[in-house]
Amino acid sequence: MRKQIPNILTLLNLFSGCIAIVMAFQGNFKAVVIWVAMAALFDFLDGMAARLLKAYSPLGKELDSLADVISFGTAPASAVFILLRDYSLLPGYLEPLHIWIPYLAFLIPVFSAYRLAKFNIDERQTTSFIGLPTPANGLFWISYCFGMTEIVTLNENFFYLTAGLIVLMSLMMISEIPMFSLKIKKMAFKGNEKQIFLIILMILLITLQGISGISWGIAAYILLSVLGRSSKQRTVK
Repeated sequence: MRKQIPNILTLLNLFSGCIAIVMAFQGNFKAVVIWVAMAALFDFLDGMAARLLKAYSPLGKELDSLADVISFGTAPASAVFILLRDYSLLPGYLEPLHIWIPYLAFLIPVFSAYRLAKFNIDERQTTSFIGLPTPANGLFWISYCFGMTEIVTLNENFFYLTAGLIVLMSLMMISEIPMFSLKIKKMAFKGNEKQIFLIILMILLITLQGISGISWGIAAYILLSVLGRSSKQRTVK
């Protein structure tokens, strides 16, 4: 039974993601944030439990990816869909397509699924990531959606911003850009500088901006990873 604990936690991740989808279609963005955050917690705990119990298994690996597609792909996409459908003001030339435009949101789970499948067979991603991790992308979107619903009027610029971000973040997930892992492997500052800096920054952003601060924290994570890659390339030259 002990060996099944990580799988149970993974299924709780999936369960939380399913509830988040329901909350999104009810327009309850605060609940979406809570349930996707719960999914992220279970996603973190299942990996920790697998390491502590030495309970790694092919089943657990596949189950984890399936859960992540729902919790960090489909659930955030559902929130973005509602945001585009109910809150967005489209430019005039796109008005005839207003029924179809919100479906752009479902590029998020499409690219999430591709990214997770790629991750499962990529032996380079054992201690760090190549491309934006799916959970980070999911957290970005639920924070973004919550923040945007706080704005009274969303003009045409909101549509362009959201559509552009959908494409950009989707491509980031399947990119070859190295992204550092947020896991702190040992209780020491040396070797964990970027992780500790990002955690402190995330806490500050959430304190100052509330839930919307999460999306800025994810943006900072991407920027730090890109800058880290650039500095390594300069060093090699």
